[in-house]
Amino acid sequence: MIRRLSIIVAIVSFGLALASIVIGYTEQQAPRPLAKSYIRLVPQELGAPNVITGILLTYRAFDTLGEVAVLFMVAVSAGLVLGRERLPRNGPLADRVDEVRPSSEIVQTGTQVLVPLISIFAAYIIMNGHLTAGGGFQGGAVIASGVLLMLLAYPHYQPDPEFLSITESVAGALFILVGLAGLIAAGGFLDNRILPLGQFGAFFSAGAIPVLSALLGIKVGCELSVLLERFRP
Repeated sequence: MIRRLSIIVAIVSFGLALASIVIGYTEQQAPRPLAKSYIRLVPQELGAPNVITGILLTYRAFDTLGEVAVLFMVAVSAGLVLGRERLPRNGPLADRVDEVRPSSEIVQTGTQVLVPLISIFAAYIIMNGHLTAGGGFQGGAVIASGVLLMLLAYPHYQPDPEFLSITESVAGALFILVGLAGLIAAGGFLDNRILPLGQFGAFFSAGAIPVLSALLGIKVGCELSVLLERFRP
């Protein structure tokens, strides 16, 4: 009885707290001064129409690098905790793998159609992140969704963790090298002006932001794919 009463009190308390937040919410009619400065500076200094991508990959790129490092540590930790030896191709364990129920023909056919489209869409999101909504994080997540679809459609499909790890490491190293190039040839670490800004709004513009976005997308996609492979049953 006391336990149920405690649960009810907790639920009511959370409900009242959320209600007070909702009731007191008022939509902001104009950007704050800091937001206004970013809206003005990103197109002028960085040549990127997408203000958010410009902030993430230049002004706050060091923090973005830290976030990717955290994701890398999560993937490594999952590999250490959930790592397992490859199952042999013959023997009792292989017979047990063969007992896995395959997905339906509809799922497999849908996967064959959707995975190429998902790959193209991911590339579009990554490469146009400096122009429209998108970028490396979003594109990397879309890449991982294609890997997840393959794992669901084909139970015996095994991504190569070694290849994904090497690709992720190379992308991370190149990301750092681009940042160091900013220290040498521009105004600071991960300064996108090591490359010409180009014409505002053009595909080849915004300096090194498209390069950083592509490297970030590859790195995030590989890390999430490794996580998915480790968590598969």
